[in-house]
Amino acid sequence: MRTVLVIDDNPAVGTALDVLFALHDIRTLVATSPAQGLDLLAREDIDLVVQDMNFSADTTSGEEGIELYRAVRREHSDLPIILLTAWTRLETAVELVKAGAGDYLGKPWDDNKLLATVENLLELSEATREVTRFRDERRRRRRQLDDRFDLRGVVYASSAMERVIELACQVARADVPVLITGPNGTGKERIAEIVQANSTRAQGPFITVNCGALPSELIEAELFGAEPGAYTGAATRAREGRFEAADGGTLFLDEIGNLPLAGQMKLLRILETGQFERLGSSKTRKVSVRVISATNADLPSLIREGQFREDLYYRLNVIELRLPPLAERSEDILPLAEHFLQGRATLDSGARAALLAHAWPGNVRELKNAIDRASLLCRDGVISARDLAVEPARVAGRRPAADAEPDKGMIEAALQRARGVISQAAADLGLSRQALYRRMEKMGIQT
Repeated sequence: MRTVLVIDDNPAVGTALDVLFALHDIRTLVATSPAQGLDLLAREDIDLVVQDMNFSADTTSGEEGIELYRAVRREHSDLPIILLTAWTRLETAVELVKAGAGDYLGKPWDDNKLLATVENLLELSEATREVTRFRDERRRRRRQLDDRFDLRGVVYASSAMERVIELACQVARADVPVLITGPNGTGKERIAEIVQANSTRAQGPFITVNCGALPSELIEAELFGAEPGAYTGAATRAREGRFEAADGGTLFLDEIGNLPLAGQMKLLRILETGQFERLGSSKTRKVSVRVISATNADLPSLIREGQFREDLYYRLNVIELRLPPLAERSEDILPLAEHFLQGRATLDSGARAALLAHAWPGNVRELKNAIDRASLLCRDGVISARDLAVEPARVAGRRPAADAEPDKGMIEAALQRARGVISQAAADLGLSRQALYRRMEKMGIQT
């Protein structure tokens, strides 16, 4: 049951509030002095405090209430507090409300107004605790990942990336092929490095081949090697292929969708048997290589079009790690931007809002380029939105239509503009504070 602590030297106040709150399934504890109230706070699970501002006879300064408020805040920074008094100057209460108190009500109070305030603050407190629990759980999981695995310095804050990294670490020691999918620029090679670094082949070579950067007639020679004169323009000496170079380690095949069909057949064979021949040679060679491949292409569509072998697809796709685009993990944008800056400059509030509002079709690669460019163009080491020169994906500050739900990016941009002030961000989005907290909890948004 929700619990409210009433701290008031007048026992009649505690009795009246106990009766009022009991009618609405709220448990009430009553303390008649600040010391008794602080003792109950230390022993009980309290959801909200209703406190008087004066406790000594003939005292109306509110100093005792201010001291009590500060004592509660020192131990319970997020606990909602309602100030209740008949004598304290209004300015004193207003200052405490500005400092974080939930509300100020005079005596005698209006029951309906007091109940509405209590219900709203209890709902807000519950949402805040859930967000805090969610944040603490994420931090715990990240510490566990950092302690157990080599994450190769990857920077992330989103749940989406956390799931990918956690899965990459989980499957790393299973010596099976891994397929990493996702748009260009999302960091597929970094995920491949994490898999390799935490595998049984961590001490072996990590060889990278971009299948999209080589002419189709050279890919086979690049992968499997070639004998002298094996093809027009071939070297006069035998050439070792990337599979031989990766023996005992890992071979990362980027843009695997660009591999020609002849090369696909040889790749399938080496995955199944570990055997291959260099171009122009009949000598069978054997290697032990783990293959991690990556693509931004729709391989099932290429299979239907006859451009990619279905049997190879299933051989490569024993484990699939799917990287979402940066637009779908906007929590990563600002941490990545700070990482790319490396202390060269700082981002002002306008730049932060612009980063969050941009769609980032080029993903992390585009973000890095934008940050590098802005760090050169900015003045006095402070980057503004103008320095970034990125187009917003939506109009900043525009409220959603009455029947439209704000998405994650809109909420994060509003929070950035409001510098984390929930009430201001909620007003910007046309929501109540409670409604905004519920959406933040649902979407895993941290402040």
